[in-house]
Amino acid sequence: MLSSCVPAQASRPDCYYAHMIYVALLRGINVGGKNKVDMRLLRSTFERVGLRDVRTYINSGNVIFHADSVDAGSLVGLVEDAIEQDFGFRVRVLVRDADNITAAARALPDGWANDQGAKCDVLFLGEALDSPAILARLTVKPDIDDVRYVPGAVLWRVDRSMVGRSGLLKLVGTDEYRQMTVRNCNTLRKLAELVRPEGPAPRRK
Repeated sequence: MLSSCVPAQASRPDCYYAHMIYVALLRGINVGGKNKVDMRLLRSTFERVGLRDVRTYINSGNVIFHADSVDAGSLVGLVEDAIEQDFGFRVRVLVRDADNITAAARALPDGWANDQGAKCDVLFLGEALDSPAILARLTVKPDIDDVRYVPGAVLWRVDRSMVGRSGLLKLVGTDEYRQMTVRNCNTLRKLAELVRPEGPAPRRK
């Protein structure tokens, strides 16, 4: 795991102690004028509850931070309560460690991109949905949709010309949809860069 050594292991020659790197994924903010969350204020909220090196990426609610905790589940309640206290409404939050974000990004086929030719989404799953069995609960049209499970998420690609016929449209409003949060695959790749311990790789000239 990235930055996974705990204090008891700090004396090991092959191990150093560092904070765990996490990504918090907020659901349903800054959409249609509802649940407005300013990213600068959101960073302050995370810092107020003791989280460090807090950064946000775009307005959909992606927060990269460091924490001593090795339990992502305990961080969920901490962050959800803090957001409610500071913004006045409850927001569902999923927390992923750096290893999970990196593995999901690596699972994306090289040719997948969210662009003019294709819609490519990453459906981050709540705990109750997180198993390969989720695929049987989704409406997938094999001749249109390319859908793959990876731990913590479902990767979904469909040609732009076929979006209107995609099973993805039937997901909105379902119980499953309420237990996940969606980002596009370009965002996932960027998050994987941001959780690298040394930071994003330098751009090629």
